[in-house]
Amino acid sequence: MVTTQDERLDFLIKAFKDEGVAYKDIEIPADRSEKQKLLRALMNVRMPGPMSAEVLAVQDAYLRERAEEKGVVRLDNIPVIRDGLSVWQGDITRLAVDASVNAANSAMLGCFVPGHNCIDNCIQTYAGVQMRAECDRQMKLLKQEYGQSHVQPTAIPLLTDGYNLPAKKVVHIVGPIVTGSLTQKHKTELAACYTNTLDLCMREGLKSLAFCCISTGVFHFPNEEAAEIAVNTVKGWQETHGNAMERIIFNVFKDEDKKCYETLMR
Repeated sequence: MVTTQDERLDFLIKAFKDEGVAYKDIEIPADRSEKQKLLRALMNVRMPGPMSAEVLAVQDAYLRERAEEKGVVRLDNIPVIRDGLSVWQGDITRLAVDASVNAANSAMLGCFVPGHNCIDNCIQTYAGVQMRAECDRQMKLLKQEYGQSHVQPTAIPLLTDGYNLPAKKVVHIVGPIVTGSLTQKHKTELAACYTNTLDLCMREGLKSLAFCCISTGVFHFPNEEAAEIAVNTVKGWQETHGNAMERIIFNVFKDEDKKCYETLMR
């Protein structure tokens, strides 16, 4: 019987290692934090596919306790600045909202780089392997319709369950990639990411939403311009749709991003 968090961790490392011959010689560290890193790496590189009900049950119990360890952040813990809009600085995988937004890549299968600190990696890790499997199922259906070379277009959202995240759902969306100078096309595509996500949530009856900073970071969209587009687009959407969304949270990591968003919303 696997009942403690340490037992779950050891069980899961063995289960994921046993899936691949290439992992058989990996040395399992004694330190708990190093074991957690190893498990995350094994989850990150795992291709989508079936997993036994026993392993999934242990994984789910492990990840839900990890969520409690990190601390679940609920809406009443986040102050409203105006019109249902908030800024929250921290780990988006802690937010208990109807939907969180994942800055995805066009393959829609998550980040395969072990332990990478991008939002895509974090969300897929703490949701569990079911999320990658669902993304894969949806992309296979789209490939049947549009051809095997199909990848997800920029600004077209894909919705999955949140699985072991505090968020009920996750909206996966590909933002514009800025190579060279910022163009009007980049700006239009980024605005569409916000509009299309809000439209999807409204159709699905989702009332609270946490946006990450779409396209900043490795996609190289300048932070200040991205924040201005995000806030102005969301405000414009609210003017048209009223209180269709009860709470909209802009999730940030950096101090300068927090200050920028707060200034734009006042």
